[in-house]
Amino acid sequence: MADDELSAPLGQSAPKKGRRRIAIPISAPNLFAVALASVVAVCAVWAVVVDDPLGGEPKAMVATRAAPAKVAMPAVTSPGAGPSRYEGPIPPLSQPAQPPAAAAAAAPPSGAKTVTIIDGSTGKRQEVPIAGVRDARAPVDERLLETTRHGAIPKVGPNGARPAEVYARPQSPVPNRRNNPQIAIVVTGLGVSATATDQAIARLPGPITLAFTPYGGQVEAAVASARADGHEVLLQMPMEPFDYPDNDPGPQTLLMSLSPDQNLDRLHWLMSRFRGYVGIVNFMGARFTSSEQALGPVMRETGKRGLIYFDDASSPRSLAGQIAGANSLPFAKADVSIDAVPTPAHIDRALTRLEALARDRGVVVAVATALPASIERIAQWAKAAESRGFVLVPISAVAIKPRSS
Repeated sequence: MADDELSAPLGQSAPKKGRRRIAIPISAPNLFAVALASVVAVCAVWAVVVDDPLGGEPKAMVATRAAPAKVAMPAVTSPGAGPSRYEGPIPPLSQPAQPPAAAAAAAPPSGAKTVTIIDGSTGKRQEVPIAGVRDARAPVDERLLETTRHGAIPKVGPNGARPAEVYARPQSPVPNRRNNPQIAIVVTGLGVSATATDQAIARLPGPITLAFTPYGGQVEAAVASARADGHEVLLQMPMEPFDYPDNDPGPQTLLMSLSPDQNLDRLHWLMSRFRGYVGIVNFMGARFTSSEQALGPVMRETGKRGLIYFDDASSPRSLAGQIAGANSLPFAKADVSIDAVPTPAHIDRALTRLEALARDRGVVVAVATALPASIERIAQWAKAAESRGFVLVPISAVAIKPRSS
C-alpha cells in the first residue's frame, strides 16, 4: 500500500474534499425586520434634525386672479335728472361699499395677479401681487339688463348705475395735459364685414369709439373683441330716411308711420342684439330725426336706460340736439365727417381741419366709416396726434357732462 502510494503520480489520487458553505444565522423574516427598523430610525433622526413643520407635505405656488378693488360707489343722479361725467368705473354691484382708505390698502394693483408663496421653514403663507396688463373691458353686469320678449336690453341698475358710465373707457389723467385739446372719433359701420371689423379693432387705438350695426352674424363676438381691446362701443340704430323704402336701412327700422309704442318695441329689438354699449347712434334717419314726435320718445327711452345718444350729423334737419337739451340727456354730435370724400388725400385734409377745430374749441368730435382708407389714414394720424399736443378721448368723455356741484 505504501509502495503504491510512493509510485503513484502526484496529484492523481488526492482525496476529494467537499466545499464548505457559510451558514447565515439570520432568517429572511429577521432580515426584513432589521431593514424596517433602519427606515424608522432614519425618519426619526430626520424629524429631529430637520425643521419642517409641514412634515414633508408638497408645496406649490398658485397664481390666481386678483380680487377686484372694493370701492364706494359714487353718487349717480337719477335718469333724466341731468347728465354727468364719467368718474371712474362703478364696481360690481354685488360688492358692499368700503371706505376708500381700506380699499386702497386691501386692493392689489389693477390688472395684477396674486401668487401665494409658502415659507418652507415656517409654513407661513404670503400673497404677493404681481403687476399685469390692465383689462379695460368692464364685464357685462346682468343687473344692468332687463328681460324683454326680444331679449335682454340695457337699463339703469341698482343705486343708479348707468351703462354709459359702467361700460365707459377708464380715463387716466395725463400730467400737464389736462388743458390740451381733446378729440373724440367715432368709426361706424362695423359688424357687417369681418375684414373691416378686424382691421378697425387691430389698427385703431383704444380711445377711438366703434359703432356696430345690429345685423352682423358674429356681431356679439366682434363687440366683445372691441371692448376687450379697450374701445367703447355704440349701437347703430336704423332710422327712416327720406327716400325709404327705396333706401332701406334694414329690418326693424324706426319709421314715421309707426306709433311711438311700435317704434319703442322695435327699439327694444335692436337693443337686444348685443351688450356692453355706452349708447346709440343714428343709422341714416334724415326723415325720422327731423320729427320730434317720432324721435322724442326714442331719445327719452334711450336716456331712461342710462345710454348716450350720438348724432352723426348726417342730416342738418335733425332735432336730436334740441330734444337732448330739453330732457337733460347725455348727447354728442359730430363736428367733422372725416371721410365725406373717401380718398386718402381728402381724409388727411379733414384730419388737419379736425386739429384746427380742436385747438380753437378745446373739444371736438369726428365721425368716419369703416372703409379701408379711413381706417388706415386715421391709424397713421393717431400715432403722431399725441406728440402734437392732442388727447384722444372716447365718446363718453364728451357726451357725459360734468356734474353740477
